[in-house]
Amino acid sequence: MSQRKTKSNTADVHSMEESKAAALRQYEYTEGHFSMVRSFRLADLVTIANGICASFSMFMSAKYLVTKDEDYLWSALFFPYAGLMFDFLDGKVARWRNESSMLGQELDSLADLISFGVAPALLAFAVGLRTYLDTVVLTGFICCGLARLARFNATVALVPKDAKGKAQYFEGLPIPSSLVLVAVLTFWTSKGWIEGKDGIPMGTVTLWGSKGGDGDIHLVCIVPALWAAAMVSKTLRVPKI
Repeated sequence: MSQRKTKSNTADVHSMEESKAAALRQYEYTEGHFSMVRSFRLADLVTIANGICASFSMFMSAKYLVTKDEDYLWSALFFPYAGLMFDFLDGKVARWRNESSMLGQELDSLADLISFGVAPALLAFAVGLRTYLDTVVLTGFICCGLARLARFNATVALVPKDAKGKAQYFEGLPIPSSLVLVAVLTFWTSKGWIEGKDGIPMGTVTLWGSKGGDGDIHLVCIVPALWAAAMVSKTLRVPKI
């Protein structure tokens, strides 16, 4: 049994390498400044729309921090959900048109990192997780999302597939699950539990130094910290719907 499994994994790795080689050949002979843009498939454009939503979310968060106008904050909270819609559609479009590619896979991971890693972390900062240790936790959250996506791209061929060739499970929490955290931030915003109003629930604790210094951290930071750990977990397997 183990020998058959090893042979199957080896075949999957060879298949992935062949796909990568084919993807490289696709762009080897393209010429002109906009040759890559012309080679984009419809699914790639849908993926880029995900990245556009992420960019708008970050800019709206920045506008809120500058102006304190909550309309910008609400816009920033909305765009990751729109990004999820495009993240869902790009795979559907790729399968519909039978035009998946290694480039599309890389685009998808990069867009997901911005939409479900960087944008949610900046939203958390905008609503009030702004102490030095808060930013350390949020940085760790982004980096764990980055590592999780890199691991997925490198090992997806080794994950067992169903009859249609679709991976049966995710290793670790998929990064779009961070929208649960965005939903929490949305609820806090609706209740006024943000910086400048009632403040972040549960407040802060001081791990060292005086209160208000670099040793302060919001207690709720335990949630994104645990979420980050779950994303890079090797033993946590989430069934793929």
